[in-house]
Amino acid sequence: MTGVTGRRTGTGPRPWPELREDLSEGLPADFVAFFSLHHRPYLRYAHLQLDSEPDAEWVVEEVFCQLALAWGEVRRQPNPAAYALAALKEKITKLLAARRRGATALVETAAFAAVREASRARLEVLESRLGLYAAITRLPDRQFDVVVLRYVLGYPVCRVAGIMGISPATVRSHVRGARRRLARDLEIAWTPEAPEAPEAPEGEEEA
Repeated sequence: MTGVTGRRTGTGPRPWPELREDLSEGLPADFVAFFSLHHRPYLRYAHLQLDSEPDAEWVVEEVFCQLALAWGEVRRQPNPAAYALAALKEKITKLLAARRRGATALVETAAFAAVREASRARLEVLESRLGLYAAITRLPDRQFDVVVLRYVLGYPVCRVAGIMGISPATVRSHVRGARRRLARDLEIAWTPEAPEAPEAPEGEEEA
C-alpha cells in the first residue's frame, strides 16, 4: 500500500508503520485501526519465514491492498482477523513456492536464527531440545501459528488471540495441543505449562 511509512532499525522490516495522513483520511476508520494493530505482527511473521525484508514488506503491502479494496466484504466475514491472516499465509506460501522453498525452510533462515536466540527462554517452556525447531514446522496449521506467534515472536496470549481471530482460551488450547504433539514427536515427557502472569490489555504493542 503506497503511503505507508516507518522507521528502519536495520534488524528487520519497518517496525512502526504509519499510514500517510492524506491516505488514511480516505480509508474507513476501522480499516486504519486494523492496519495499525496488525501491520507489525504481519511483517514479523512474514520476515521470519521469507528471510527478506523487501519480500516481507511486499507481501504485507499486497495483503493490505487486497484487504483495503475489499474491506466491505472483509467486514462481513464471520472472522475478519482470521480471514486476513489466511490471506497473508497464502501470499507467503505462494512466494515460498516461487522461491522453491518449503515451510521447513523457516528453521534455516537468518531471521529465524536471530529470533530463536532472543526467544530461547520462552521456548524452554516447550521442553526445548535438538530437533524442536524442525518439529514446529510439522505442527498442524493453527498450532504452528500459535507457537510461532507466542513463543518465537513473543506475543502474549491475548495479542496472539487478536492476531489470529480466536479467543485466548483457544490459544491456550492450541498451545497444550502443540506441546503434547511436540513431546510425542521428540519422544520427551510432556508436563503441563504453569499458569501465566496477567497480561497487559490487548492493543499495547511491545517495544
